[in-house]
Amino acid sequence: MRILIATAGSRGDVAPFTGLGVRLRAAGHQVAVATHTTFADSVRAAGLEFRALPVDPRAELASAEGRRLLRAGGGPGAVLQLLRLGRRFMPALGEGIVDATALGTDLLLTTSTTSALGQVAAEAADIPTIGLYLQPLSPTREFAPAVTGARSLGRPGNLLAGHAVQAATDQLFVPAVHGLRRRLGLPPLGIARARRDHRVLHGFSPRVVPRPTDWHPRLDVAGYWWPAERADWQAPQRLLDFLAAGPPPVFVGFGSLVVPEPERLTATVLAAARAARVRLLLQSGWSGLAAEDSETVLTIDDTPHGWLFPRTAAVVHHAGAGTTAATLRSGTPTVPVPGQLDAPFWSARLTALGVSPGPVPLRALTATRLAASIRQALDDPRYRTRARSVAAALATEDGAAKVLAEVAVTATG
Repeated sequence: MRILIATAGSRGDVAPFTGLGVRLRAAGHQVAVATHTTFADSVRAAGLEFRALPVDPRAELASAEGRRLLRAGGGPGAVLQLLRLGRRFMPALGEGIVDATALGTDLLLTTSTTSALGQVAAEAADIPTIGLYLQPLSPTREFAPAVTGARSLGRPGNLLAGHAVQAATDQLFVPAVHGLRRRLGLPPLGIARARRDHRVLHGFSPRVVPRPTDWHPRLDVAGYWWPAERADWQAPQRLLDFLAAGPPPVFVGFGSLVVPEPERLTATVLAAARAARVRLLLQSGWSGLAAEDSETVLTIDDTPHGWLFPRTAAVVHHAGAGTTAATLRSGTPTVPVPGQLDAPFWSARLTALGVSPGPVPLRALTATRLAASIRQALDDPRYRTRARSVAAALATEDGAAKVLAEVAVTATG
């Protein structure tokens, strides 16, 4: 079967699907990944076909609209700003998915950012589609909407808020979906109606987010999908030398966040590391953080989390879904620094799991607060003990198995 995985967003929205694609290929399928050109090398390195989608996500996050999204943080303001940011490039994204599908596809796998448009492309091509989501986005009574960062509003309030957020985010796709359906000669069909029959598997562990009991049977939790490991990757000698030169360092990285003042954030992190008396690995990320290398500080580029995190004393990160998963897999204590959208949700999960002393929100970040949290994560052995226990449990799960089974059913149906 020719399978196309269409995903859009940051590295954390792409990396898990390289590993899933490898598993699908090992099961005998031909697998292509349609995503942004900036991720072409990582897709091809996994041995998968790359098909280009438009939009440069880093440039979008660095734009004025992207900076306003970061300032909005979570809550209704963040959802509103997300609508403003995304609406202008959704038509192009939809056309890109249609074009990628037309290159030869028997089954289309989509993510939360591509499903609404992908369902239109799949209908036009007369092929089945399955959703693969990295966040729990469907309304439930059991927790508040993941993208708002809100605390529980009580069971009725959580459900009401979930439906409100879902209706609001649907507006991100409505103009593009309607326009694409007209261009492809398809009859009108609302996003909510199309969603009713859409099978969705979620790529996180039920130990981290148990499947809500009030979800529709078409929604399931599969387990984590881990990024593909590059056989040709080797750690730079300077990184190996730094790790060997002293005790395990603390990793600090903010992934795909694009902050308006990277120099200020770097200075805060350096001051926190000095106050906490720890060696520091600073990942430059999309913000371009950088510090002068020394015996206690090393600036690094993208480095496989699966290799790096187990070699650190603690991980300080922006609490994106992908980095959160990698931290849990590594068995390393963590200090989340949530900035926007679903980051507060994952931060709360890390705290509830007992692997973190709690978040230090980006908008309230100070060197003093960060240093205190790092020291707490390192000095209290319960965090490392719990982190190792969670990692051991995750190692027993096979998140790709449910996807493989679903694909097999689709292939025979």
